[in-house]
Amino acid sequence: MQLKDKVAFVTGAGQGIGACVATAYAREGAKVAVIDMNGEAAEKVAAEIVGAGGTAIGIACDVSSREQVEAAAAKANAAWGRIDILVNNAGITRTAMLHKMTAAQWDQVVAVHLTGAFNCLQAVVGGMIERKYGRIIYVTSAAGVLGTIGQINYSAAKAGILGMTKSTAKELARYNITANAIAPGAATPMTETIRTDEKFKDKYLDRIPLGRWAEPEEIAPVFLFFASDASAYVTGQILAADGGMTIH
Repeated sequence: MQLKDKVAFVTGAGQGIGACVATAYAREGAKVAVIDMNGEAAEKVAAEIVGAGGTAIGIACDVSSREQVEAAAAKANAAWGRIDILVNNAGITRTAMLHKMTAAQWDQVVAVHLTGAFNCLQAVVGGMIERKYGRIIYVTSAAGVLGTIGQINYSAAKAGILGMTKSTAKELARYNITANAIAPGAATPMTETIRTDEKFKDKYLDRIPLGRWAEPEEIAPVFLFFASDASAYVTGQILAADGGMTIH
């Protein structure tokens, strides 16, 4: 029970990696706010956690909306009195070659990944500072480290997360709050196109030395590490759980 009595706020937790992280945290004793734009999906994951003996609530929230994030954080605080762990996992893609990308496609992706992460950070950090304890976990991507084709919006947002992680770590270390980022490479709905499309799947798979995409459940232990006391002296780091894709 590595997270016994801790409260976690996990965004993008209605499916994929986020759902696995929320479930793993609950299994280790955390009370989990399952946050997702799709409220039904969030409630379904929360119900599964509760059915397995854990503690969770599902909350519909668009992280790009400051008002919705503040309302979601207020619900978690009302239920359990605090938030100890923030996982900024929510994300979307709007794929287009850069010369064809619309302003809306750019704005939507940056709003969810970058502004959304900042909204969530500001919504929870006050309580963490007051209690002098917190674990903040960002999700970046190989695209943010290496760049990619057809997703300049996503790559730019994920690269921005790297700077946000390091700045968060430096500002909040004095309050015993750590901030780290994970760059996962897993079989999720977000990677479905490059994993299954004949034009992309072999090219992308060839970039992974381990020769396969991870299952979301394989990534969850990395999130558990950064949320637990095992990483108490680790901050400002980027951990690539990507089968070696970003070796350089």
